[in-house]
Amino acid sequence: MIIHMPRESIRRDPAAPIEVRHLGIVDYRDTYDRQHALATERAAGTLDHDLLLLLEHPSTYTAGKRTEDSDLPTNGAEVIDVDRGGRITWHGPGQLVGYPIVALAEPLDVVDYVRRVESAMIAVCARFGVTAGRVEGRSGVWVCDDAGERKLGQIGIRVARGVTLHGFALNVNPDMSAFDAIVPCGIADAGVTSLSLESGQEITVDDVLVDIVDAVRAAFDHSDVTRITGPREPAEPGVASVR
Repeated sequence: MIIHMPRESIRRDPAAPIEVRHLGIVDYRDTYDRQHALATERAAGTLDHDLLLLLEHPSTYTAGKRTEDSDLPTNGAEVIDVDRGGRITWHGPGQLVGYPIVALAEPLDVVDYVRRVESAMIAVCARFGVTAGRVEGRSGVWVCDDAGERKLGQIGIRVARGVTLHGFALNVNPDMSAFDAIVPCGIADAGVTSLSLESGQEITVDDVLVDIVDAVRAAFDHSDVTRITGPREPAEPGVASVR
């Protein structure tokens, strides 16, 4: 699978490394404040390289700028209003969340950036034997077959002073019932799914970490994303795929 991008790197400084920070399960509000502080530092130049924060959240509903009242939880759960695009979504254990803090190349091309994030998730899905792709007019990563359209990965971003915030969420093996209380991403005519459900095997967030890092780096810095597309070799029992 070759995914063509309009230019080689989306990053302002592709020679600098992308530092990866594995945060574990962390509170949404704390992480919100942390990523905004880091983005401010990156925009000011006091942080001289890009970051990728990888984490899980406790069960949390967040509402983007376009959320409508009809999207909101029917179970009375708290909703956190945030400054990203998109509508309502859920985060929780078993869902891998990635927040790239990246200084984008000029001229800014936010659509290109979103497509690269999608391509990274699509490539990781392929590594686990799941064929995912895009749906015209809808962001994120989807599985489409005779059973219909099911969203596997969500994207909601913000770009401030040329630096990205928020990012992506890949459903690996979460409790899918959490989505039942909302209209996920404001899309009522499609379902949601997970990597474990679609692959027919138990996959954990730890199993995906190495592949998502490689895929994000490849997507951000190469115009032809050809890496991380073949079937994945099974992990050795008892060996976590984390680095």
